[in-house]
Amino acid sequence: MATFTFFYSTATFVFIYAMFRDHFPQHLQDDIQKYGRKLVNFAYPYSQITFDEFTGEYMRRSEAFAAIENYLSDKSVVSAKRLKADAVKDGQSLVLSMDYHEEVADEFNGIKVWWSSNRTTPRSLQFSVFPAVDEKRYYKLTFHNRHKQIITESYLAWVMNEGKAIKQNNRLRKLYTNNPSKDWNGFNPKWSYVAFEHPASFDTLAMDANKKQEIINDINKFKMGRDYYQSIGKAWKRGYLLYGPPGTGKSTMIAAMANHLEYDVYDLELTAIKDNTELRRLLIDTSGKSILVIEDIDCSLDLMGERESKKRKIKEDSDMDPISKKVKKEMEETTDSKVTLSGVLNCVDGLWSSCGGERIIIFTTNYIENLDPALIRRGRMDLLIEMPFCCFEAFKVLAKNYLKINSHRLFKQIGGLLGKTNMTPADVAENLIPKFEGENVELRLNRLIEALKATKNGGACRPNQKRKRRNSNLTNKKKK
Repeated sequence: MATFTFFYSTATFVFIYAMFRDHFPQHLQDDIQKYGRKLVNFAYPYSQITFDEFTGEYMRRSEAFAAIENYLSDKSVVSAKRLKADAVKDGQSLVLSMDYHEEVADEFNGIKVWWSSNRTTPRSLQFSVFPAVDEKRYYKLTFHNRHKQIITESYLAWVMNEGKAIKQNNRLRKLYTNNPSKDWNGFNPKWSYVAFEHPASFDTLAMDANKKQEIINDINKFKMGRDYYQSIGKAWKRGYLLYGPPGTGKSTMIAAMANHLEYDVYDLELTAIKDNTELRRLLIDTSGKSILVIEDIDCSLDLMGERESKKRKIKEDSDMDPISKKVKKEMEETTDSKVTLSGVLNCVDGLWSSCGGERIIIFTTNYIENLDPALIRRGRMDLLIEMPFCCFEAFKVLAKNYLKINSHRLFKQIGGLLGKTNMTPADVAENLIPKFEGENVELRLNRLIEALKATKNGGACRPNQKRKRRNSNLTNKKKK
């Protein structure tokens, strides 16, 4: 009899609630629910805070929701009875989190709180890549009223920081490249990426040990300098110019810096950008804790010496007939990229350079003398790092990497040859790689010695001699 009464009462309540929801006017439902909550709150000593997944006019994913999700991930695995698994996009592992309408407990300074994961399901079936209008996911935090001040002022801030730290430690670092602007839409973003898995490190980087340590100290100081940059009123960024002949390790240096700092890398291809406006839009879409790279800046676009070229253009235009001027103008208008030197300079140290924060900007070039001085002055490129030909200290690093040795009787001879010969670390490494199974250390070192002798006898010139020849060639071209 008692069981029948219970089911009868439940069925009656469900029927009345359905009638109330479907037939009562909406404003009357809202009033009844409002006063009903007041009545419940009068006797219920707990408060609740809701964190929606999407917020704002453009339905951006809430950073608070993401931080809470990361914070609760480990606690969910231990405490929750029902879990849901999500595949990591760029890996093979699974991420476990508590299922919808599940609850886990947490404790902070002796205060117990409860987190629950919830979802409202849509009333109608919709097919869309975006959440339905009446569907949402959210976390709900429940705690006693007497702890409200501690929860709102201390606990939530602690959860946000812990969640962001967990994300930083667990995140898959990425290598980005910019897509052509004609492909930008809701399905194709401005940047495409792959997992950044370059194994380079400062331990394996072939460079003079003292110079390498100076660079490590500089980037470490930058990473820890948030308060310092804030105190001096300067954007939290730093610029580096890597210059030197091809094969001297400029790309490897970038990878080593990214791995040391645990930053993402944005490889910016200027030739795929139409104008300065698109350059700014790309910059806005980058994140902090990243390295923005423009390789071979002197070859990417006709940016270098732009001011002199404008002066020459004015003089040339004055000597041209009207038909030639019109043809030249039409050709210039059809040029794919119109990114200017001033646009790049604004990216480096203008107002737009402060977007994101904690960013390193790196330019590379093979010929530093061809760069416009405005691009590499102090404040834009804070540190100029020369990547020279292989020296004896760099060779010893390569010998340790490839041969697993720290000394050998042939090292003295190799050191003497390196002091008189221009050979890049890439060429030295190529001679140290085994060419067949079982090739011993002696054979590989002798091959390097023969290669150094051949380079020396071939009339290779020192860097300053190369620079003089190149400058004289440029002068002759200008005279012509």
